Amino acid sequence: MSDGRASEESLRNVLGNDLTTAVVGDVLDAMGYHHQFLPPGIVPLQPGRKLVGRAMPALQEDRPTPTNQPEDKPFGLLFEALDDLKEGEVYLATGSTAAHYALFGGLMSTRAQHLKAAGAVLDGYVRDASEIEKLGFTVFSRGLYAQDQGARGKVTRYRCAVTIGDVRVEPGDMLFGDPEGVVVIPKAVEQEAVRRAIEKASTENRVEMAIRNGMSAGQAFETYDYFTGSTLDGIDNDGCHYA
Repeated sequence: MSDGRASEESLRNVLGNDLTTAVVGDVLDAMGYHHQFLPPGIVPLQPGRKLVGRAMPALQEDRPTPTNQPEDKPFGLLFEALDDLKEGEVYLATGSTAAHYALFGGLMSTRAQHLKAAGAVLDGYVRDASEIEKLGFTVFSRGLYAQDQGARGKVTRYRCAVTIGDVRVEPGDMLFGDPEGVVVIPKAVEQEAVRRAIEKASTENRVEMAIRNGMSAGQAFETYDYFTGSTLDGIDNDGCHYA
């Protein structure tokens, strides 16, 4: 196994087994990356599921009005995007309000799983939930809705940079998801971010143990150099403590 492949697998294992999006998000904040969480509401189809993989964005576009007219490519570049997935990548669908159709389903999951993709993240809905759950394929979405995208939307570009909410995602950025959200780790800083996250998780464990043993929260945070909030400066006329 090459060093690059070993490093990639190690990175995925640490994220998937040892870290949470909360810890990684805190570290990215400290590094100056303040807009790395995808919007709230994008959650795993299977409760408790985690996702780790490289982003392969696919840009979706709504049709002005639904159509039943014959077309050569009614789904645009959807199949090209799906078939271009590489091992360990995540199909990331966005670009449309997508409030009125599903962006992903069972047959797409079957193909993605065959290509050894890590999962799918959708800024919209998914359908065929029972089929996907039987496959064991990991999907994060805004919820379930069975209406088809064929007459209503299409993929216009893929393997391109996209913006979801306030987050810019480049192809190859690491997507890390758990039940509390999906965080985007820029490829340029992923090694440093994960290193810091491991340290932070270790510190959190020590703080937790100290609190369980009776130490006050403030003292525990200060003792382990974890306290990031403001210190209290006084008490106002209403007896309210302030910073």
